[in-house]
Amino acid sequence: MAYRVLIVDDQIVARQLFQSIVASTDRYEIVDMIDTARIADSYCARGGVDLVIMDVVMNDGMSGLEAAERIKQNYPHIKVIIVTSMPDALFLRRAREIGADSFWYKEVQARPMLEVMDRTMAGEHIWPCRAPRTKLGQAESEDFTARELEVLRLLSEGLTDAEIAEKLFLGVTTVRYHVGNLMSKTGFSTRTELAVHAVRSGITVPGIQ
Repeated sequence: MAYRVLIVDDQIVARQLFQSIVASTDRYEIVDMIDTARIADSYCARGGVDLVIMDVVMNDGMSGLEAAERIKQNYPHIKVIIVTSMPDALFLRRAREIGADSFWYKEVQARPMLEVMDRTMAGEHIWPCRAPRTKLGQAESEDFTARELEVLRLLSEGLTDAEIAEKLFLGVTTVRYHVGNLMSKTGFSTRTELAVHAVRSGITVPGIQ
């Protein structure tokens, strides 16, 4: 009996890719393909879903990580593979925290997706060692500390130093120290320039928790 797969991705090309992967074997069959994470758990509530392939960033603003968390809480028997093309390291960490079963980067295919699916359904958890490297100004993503990336995310959301300090339970002076380090490492001359390029690079995706 084939495993039943729900594909949740707002990109047509990505949905077609996953559709072709499923069609390449008789071990899987597609239940449906949807372009929003908002109703993913409703599909799972109906029954008949064994595996969800879930993108993170949706055009409607809904986070695939939030939807995946609801699915794993309410239907723990359903396997969830998080997929993304964004190098934001938070996605990898959050996917582990919410109990996702595996994680796959669309553009950095260390393992074929079908292998990840098979091993996930067999009870394994397949995780990349780290997020893909990407450049931000003069720096590489691996040049930043975890705290600097947290500050960068909130900076990219337009928060002031005081607001960032409150969110992260830090002093304002400490936040300014991290912002200074970020600008020094990247070579950008203004906070706005830093924030804009951070979002463009995908090193941080504002609004996704």
